Amino acid sequence: MNRRWRPHWDRWLARRIPASGSVRLTQRRIFIVPSRVGGAFMIALGLMLLAGINYQNSLAYGLTFLLASVFVVAILHTYRNLAGLTLKAGGTTPVFVGEAGRWRVRLESSGRAHQAIALGWLPADLQSVDIAEQGSVTCELNAPTTRRGWLRPGRLRVESRFPLGVLVAWSWVDLDQPLLVYPRPLPGELPLHAGADQQSPEQGRLAHGQGADDFQGLKAYQPGDSRRRLDWKAYSRGQGLQVKDFASYSGLELDLDFEALDGDIETRLSRLCHWVLMLSERQQSFALRLPGLYRAAASGDAHRDACLQALALYGSPP
Repeated sequence: MNRRWRPHWDRWLARRIPASGSVRLTQRRIFIVPSRVGGAFMIALGLMLLAGINYQNSLAYGLTFLLASVFVVAILHTYRNLAGLTLKAGGTTPVFVGEAGRWRVRLESSGRAHQAIALGWLPADLQSVDIAEQGSVTCELNAPTTRRGWLRPGRLRVESRFPLGVLVAWSWVDLDQPLLVYPRPLPGELPLHAGADQQSPEQGRLAHGQGADDFQGLKAYQPGDSRRRLDWKAYSRGQGLQVKDFASYSGLELDLDFEALDGDIETRLSRLCHWVLMLSERQQSFALRLPGLYRAAASGDAHRDACLQALALYGSPP
């Protein structure tokens, strides 16, 4: 569509099909036009009609009107294949920059079956699904991610060319389910709080235990050890179940500080993201310090997710 008319089209579409977590396709939300095949079909019918008129051939008249009636009936069936279908937001899973974003969409039929329903975001290929009578289908749609924060892929195209392919019925649906994109993890030096480096290594070093600073070796697996730290390579070599042992600096405050890092904003956030993941995997308590935000030291999945979200949304408008 011409860029000049695009804003007007978007505003009209927002009024006609507003964003919602659940959208039922009705007459006001479905558009239908001939497809490329349908356009060629109509041109062929026009030529057949001209030939029939020129030669006064009744058989040509009959065949032309028969095919035209099939085209008219196909309009109804193409529309009915899309009408009554309900699309619901199925949720998203946060990803890191560079990974494929995943959106789950649930399609439900309240009556008849719907066949060859295609959906997706153009210009990518659309995904085709069939929905049984009174049934439902959940499909997963993918799109690339290039920046952190909330990603809104735009309106979803839902279309049907069933049964003959001479017409296409479609709708533009906004299920209002943004995807949270975390910064890309970037390995780097662990940024401790400035006050922590005043202690000597002898005061703070702990040689054993579930630390986060130095890899000490392997030890035999004991009930209660984290499965995330299992060394599967050693197990595949027949050395039994072993876990990775790390040393930590118990006297140092693991306070990940944005201001203690060098580089641009995205590089700093990526390094912090790496250490949030590493420390969480090792079950190490840590705090996160960003300009205007501080999360106290804690551990666990909830703390990890809260820190990753803070990194993803840093600098974004509230």
